[in-house]
Amino acid sequence: MKQAVALSGIVALALVAACSDAPIAVGEPHQITVMTRNVYVGADVDQVMLATSPEELLARVEAAWQELEATDFAERAEELADEILAAEPHLVGLQEITLIRTQSPGDAVLGGTVPAEEVAWDYLAILMAELAERGLDYRVAGMIEDTDVEMPRANPTFDDVRMTDYDVVLARGDVQVSNVESANYVALLPVPTPGGELQVRRGWVALDAEVGDETYRFVNTHLEPADFTDQIQAMQVAELLVILSGETLPVILVGDLNSRADGSGTPTYQTLLDAGFQDAWIVSGGEQTGGLTCCHALDLRNPTANFDERIDYILLRDAQVIEAEAWVVGDDPANRTASGMWPSDHGGVVVRLTVDEQ
Repeated sequence: MKQAVALSGIVALALVAACSDAPIAVGEPHQITVMTRNVYVGADVDQVMLATSPEELLARVEAAWQELEATDFAERAEELADEILAAEPHLVGLQEITLIRTQSPGDAVLGGTVPAEEVAWDYLAILMAELAERGLDYRVAGMIEDTDVEMPRANPTFDDVRMTDYDVVLARGDVQVSNVESANYVALLPVPTPGGELQVRRGWVALDAEVGDETYRFVNTHLEPADFTDQIQAMQVAELLVILSGETLPVILVGDLNSRADGSGTPTYQTLLDAGFQDAWIVSGGEQTGGLTCCHALDLRNPTANFDERIDYILLRDAQVIEAEAWVVGDDPANRTASGMWPSDHGGVVVRLTVDEQ
């Protein structure tokens, strides 16, 4: 459901101008539309990290592979591209954009270290092809590589499966982009596995985006869930706030923050509000209990949306917003794929802002 509210900024400016002898320059308002979308790798990879023996690891990787085949991203990408077609956002923050590669026969089961390079699914290439097929002009404006892990699966040749995770920003063709930066958080999650310690990395990507006559600092991130420890997430958001502390441009921060808006989970959401960010969903007139974005069943085949938490956000700082409209995508059964899958286990969030230029 779309939520929209008009703000009083333009009225206030008019009153100030009327009461002052000095002229005040007020620019023409413009609109900017942004989206955040966790596209879902397609398997419960957390279960792989819980393996306690080599045999269990093989079995869990095999199960994850079967899930990946069943939740085929090539099919889901069609619906994701349709969402972008409908909203036409200037900027899109994507999380869990995955590159899956294989090696057959694998060598990891014997302790080998030759990296798998045969591409099975390239989520970014698949999605970009779907956008191009719809005549949409989007480009990859920035990206950060996060976790890169390779493990053997329990098939006859013990094939290696390598999964590399990215956060990506797409920019529409009419958006000028500069000053692109990206990095991994220093705070990472170490996970012991039978094959050795796995380091789960998260990151951020930021860029200056010119829309109309205004330039924004657009930031996309995916913070660590609190399934293992909420301390990692707290350290990551602290890093992010330091990175943005000296920013003078209006900031649009998007992403899967893995922090509930109702305060029942980690304090990250409130930490960002306390640091001066506004929740665009609330700015648009949405209620704190609305705008739910998570989660569908892992196999994506639940018949109706059963979201029960809001963890995907578009947050604003120092933006002169006159009006805001926000809505969730990926929660309408009409948007499921031909075989009955939801496009992702998350819903996405779209916000259209009318912003004053000064």
